[in-house]
Amino acid sequence: MGQNVKWVPLGTTGGWVKAIENPVLGPEYGTTFDIHVIKEEHKYRMWFSWRDVRLIAHTISDDGIHWDLPRAVLTAIPGSEWEGDEVNRSTIVVKDGLYHMWYTGQVFARENQMSKSCIGYAVSEDGVNWMRREEPVLVPEEHWERYCVMCPHVLWDDEDNIFKMWYSAGHMHESDAIGYAESPDGINWIRYSGNPVFMPDPNNYWDMSKVEACFVMKWDGWYYMFYMGVHGDYKSAVGLARSKDGLLWERHPDNPIIAGDDDLWDFGGICKVSVVEEENGFRLWYNASNGGGEQIGTAFHRGFSLFPDVGNKYVSERGENPCRKGKFNYYYNRFALLRD
Repeated sequence: MGQNVKWVPLGTTGGWVKAIENPVLGPEYGTTFDIHVIKEEHKYRMWFSWRDVRLIAHTISDDGIHWDLPRAVLTAIPGSEWEGDEVNRSTIVVKDGLYHMWYTGQVFARENQMSKSCIGYAVSEDGVNWMRREEPVLVPEEHWERYCVMCPHVLWDDEDNIFKMWYSAGHMHESDAIGYAESPDGINWIRYSGNPVFMPDPNNYWDMSKVEACFVMKWDGWYYMFYMGVHGDYKSAVGLARSKDGLLWERHPDNPIIAGDDDLWDFGGICKVSVVEEENGFRLWYNASNGGGEQIGTAFHRGFSLFPDVGNKYVSERGENPCRKGKFNYYYNRFALLRD
C-alpha cells in the first residue's frame, strides 16, 4: 500500500508568504485569472482575464489588496478566425510612452472547426483604450505547439535591444511546455531553434505533466521564471527557475514555491503569477481555485534573494531555513489500490 501514497505540496516556501486578506479579487466576478500587474506612481494596475464575459479587464488599487470596479478593455471579435470566442492571458510592456499588450485569442471547437489559440498584439496610450493588430503575431506552426500558442510573457531587454517572449504551447485546456522567441518590433517574431526551452520534469511529481503560463523577470544578472506546474493528477502549483540566458533553466530546489492550502480558497490549484519589485522585496499576485470559479490572491517575499545560494540565503516564513521543503499532505491513489 505504501507505494501508492502520493505527497502533495501545500502552502509556500522559498521565503514567500501569502497575504491574510486573500483572496483580494473575487468571488463576486466569477472566474478571474491570469493577471498582469505593474506599479505606476504608487498605484497598482492589473489587467486580468475574465472568463464569465470572455474578455480582458483592467482595475486599479492603492495597496494591491483593495481593487476598484473592473473595466472591460479588450473583447473578442465575433466572427474572427483566431479571436472570435475569447481574449485572455495578457502581458504588458510600457515602452516609449506606450503600453504594449500581447494576449491570447481563442476560437473553440464547433462543426468543421478545431479549437485554436494564437497570440495577438495591441497598443495603447493609457492602458485602457487599445488599438489591436488585425492578424495574430504568433500562430501554432511547430509540431510541439500542436494547435495552441498562448500565455505570452514579454520583456523589453535594454541590453540586447530586443523584445523577448516566453510562451506556452500544446493542448488548448492546459498547455504542455514553454517556448521562446525574439522580435525587434513586437510584431515579427523569430522562434528559438531549440524550442521548447522549458519542459515537464518526470522526476518531479508536482510538475511532471505540464509546465506553462510563466512570468519572467530580469533581475541582478539573472532571468527568473515563475511558472505553473501540473502534477500527475492534474493539480497545479507555482515553481521558480532561473537562467543566465533565458534558455537554459535551473529549478529552485524547494519547488513548488506556492501551492494551495488545505480546505482554503486556493486548495484546488495555483496558476499564473505576476510579480512586482517593492522596496523591501517582491510581491506577486496569483489566481487559484477550490472547486468553483477562480479568484486572485497575493503573496510577499521579504528581501531579494530568491535562490538559497551559499552566503545568499533566503528567509522563509518560519525564519532562516534554506533547506525547508514546505508543508505536505498525502492521499492514497484509490485507482492504483484497486488495480493492486
